Amino acid sequence: MGNIAAALQAVHRRMAAALAEAGRAPEAARLLAVSKTFPAEAVREAWAAGQRAFGESYVQEALAKIEALADLAIEWHFIGPVQSNKTRALAERFAWVHGVDRMKIAERLAAARPAGLPPLDVCVQVNIGGEASKGGVEPGAALALAREVARLPGLRLRGFMAIPPPTADFAAQRAQFAELRRLFEQARAAGLDVDTLSMGMSDDLEAAILEGATLVRVGSAIFGARSKTTNLESADDAEEHR
Repeated sequence: MGNIAAALQAVHRRMAAALAEAGRAPEAARLLAVSKTFPAEAVREAWAAGQRAFGESYVQEALAKIEALADLAIEWHFIGPVQSNKTRALAERFAWVHGVDRMKIAERLAAARPAGLPPLDVCVQVNIGGEASKGGVEPGAALALAREVARLPGLRLRGFMAIPPPTADFAAQRAQFAELRRLFEQARAAGLDVDTLSMGMSDDLEAAILEGATLVRVGSAIFGARSKTTNLESADDAEEHR
């Protein structure tokens, strides 16, 4: 068994243990393999091991990878910062966009989504840590933005995404994810048809699952340490999805 296949199994075991501890169904959370900066061959290896959903953060790199792997039935997620001039490419080539944090971006994605494709699944990104270096709407404005996004044709609001400040303190990890879960619950109580909490990465997926994550974004625990890159879009490199 290859290293990636073994790593995937290890991540699934971690997820299963956390779901069991939370008293949730085994299928209540699914894995998004974050393949940004890793070659198409690594994605192909993970796909052969059963992984079907992959996350990318750099548009040009992702488009090249999508072309190289066109023979595989991959569900592509864009999880990086969304620039206005990249919305058409995202709307045309991806199934999900996780980083919607302002109405202008949502409107451009909706307008560019081809009529022949199903609605683009989107998450509203929330900056729960208030970090200037990260995108995301502030928590107090997230519900209002979600309501507006949900009205747009061509999009399907799925829920919320967050990248909280890194911490090794497990209780602090849970507290951050609990804030996003409360926002999710408020959205459902307000009548929004949301089903996705995109939160949790390699170092904190257990805390995220205990707080209700339905989609965890894992890169290094699957593909290994990410090397420094020099040829990626610098504006897209503002946030790190571990």
